[in-house]
Amino acid sequence: MTTLFAATVNSAANIVGTKMSSKIKRNKMKYNISGFNSFRDQKATNHVASLSLPLSTANIVSSSQPKDANLSGPNNFVLVHTGCHGAWSWYKIVELMTSSGHNVTAIDLGASGNNPKQALEIPSFFDYLSPLMEFMASLPAHKKVVLVGHSLGGLAISKAMETFPEKISSAVFVTALMPGPTLNASIVYTQSCSAVLPELDNRVTYDNGPTSPPTTLILGSKFLASNLYQLSPIKDWTMATKLVRPLYLYHAEDVSKEIVLSRKRYGSVRRVFIVATESKAFNKEFQRWMIENNPPNEVEEISGSDHMIMMSKPQQLFTTLLRIANK
Repeated sequence: MTTLFAATVNSAANIVGTKMSSKIKRNKMKYNISGFNSFRDQKATNHVASLSLPLSTANIVSSSQPKDANLSGPNNFVLVHTGCHGAWSWYKIVELMTSSGHNVTAIDLGASGNNPKQALEIPSFFDYLSPLMEFMASLPAHKKVVLVGHSLGGLAISKAMETFPEKISSAVFVTALMPGPTLNASIVYTQSCSAVLPELDNRVTYDNGPTSPPTTLILGSKFLASNLYQLSPIKDWTMATKLVRPLYLYHAEDVSKEIVLSRKRYGSVRRVFIVATESKAFNKEFQRWMIENNPPNEVEEISGSDHMIMMSKPQQLFTTLLRIANK
């Protein structure tokens, strides 16, 4: 039986993961869209995102068993969401990119978005990242993508940079966790957890009992409204309250073991960091700290953007991503 508590975590370093067979029920949405992946130019199979989004053509997929991709068009983007969110969080950027003729795929990481796994079924950080890694492995060796990670998604794209540097033209960290060869992933991960877990109505579950470390995080509606979506349209916050899913709280040692970065591979990829000036989840001091301790090739800044830049400032983010891709 799952024990649910308000998050009162003293130290993010105590986070560990355990298995549990029970599943968390999902809210059913009243809208459905068919998912298409413009990299493949065909209807996505397996786990297609079915979400409440105002898109005419959705290019949002859950990529658990990707097939070979057919890349065409001026730019090829791969978008990776933050924790508890899914590919759905990129819907505005997907619409702007596809309507401008670019190829774009937004990935659902493990137990996220429309991915069929539940959080307690993927107690390994490797499993959480595997949809992105499988997708990257499926891409033709002669084609490169612009890899974009948001917030926690920065850890995922960092792993991809180390594993597939030859397939990435640029890696963009959108107010994202940005580890490096000399900045251990566990450090940025634990700092981000410390800033999120104990806030407002966020909750954690203790599936091993109240005396054991927490196992999953559930973002509360008040936290979403005040710390992530405070400058975004209300409709996007409303959508998020219905679509966010529990995130497994991985032990810092698991994250550190999974993400080992080198100058030769990770360091060979052009890296850009985008600062969200009004982010309350990752304040400017934390973003600047990562930049100073792991300097990227370029730094961009989007003024007036909350943590969900793709929701609060979609046109500015789209323009910035195109400028990065075309350099």
